[in-house]
Amino acid sequence: MASEAVDESRFLVHEGPKPGVSYPLHVDYCPECSMPFEYCENGPSFDKCKKWLQDNLPEEFERLHVGEGDEGKEGEEKKRQKRGGRGVPKSRKKAAAPQSVCLSRASRGKKKYVTVVTGLATYEIDLKDASKCFGSKFACGSSVTGDDEIVIQGDVKDELFDFITEKWPQISEDNIDDLGDLKR
Repeated sequence: MASEAVDESRFLVHEGPKPGVSYPLHVDYCPECSMPFEYCENGPSFDKCKKWLQDNLPEEFERLHVGEGDEGKEGEEKKRQKRGGRGVPKSRKKAAAPQSVCLSRASRGKKKYVTVVTGLATYEIDLKDASKCFGSKFACGSSVTGDDEIVIQGDVKDELFDFITEKWPQISEDNIDDLGDLKR
């Protein structure tokens, strides 16, 4: 067997703490985009971050934006990140659709059914709380599956008519529609 020399230059050697740096490091985060100030320019709301930093921490603003200039960017817009990350939360558009709650029953096999409730969001009812309320009332599983859809395990459509008007008085029984049996 011949012994081979190992090239140690390819291994990363940890040199320990750097001189002149106090540990643990303290990092300040931007309240607009929740990233460190150094990374705000890569975030989705750089203009808001820049304004907040200029108003609240002018020393930090000067430190970060000393070398900023428009040389080499003649007529060219800086590209912003479009995908990934937290980004800007999407605002829900208020639909001008009429307010109505639709109840339907869908088959889940041969003898089992689920009840589908849609339209509660038009009354500004929190779907997660409504789902939890339905699950505890009917002693079954209930989940939010879409933008405005709650699926309740079991055929509880008939009991829902009374329960919805009881729980949320702003929904009248005339605004609850029975769509019958649907396929999922």
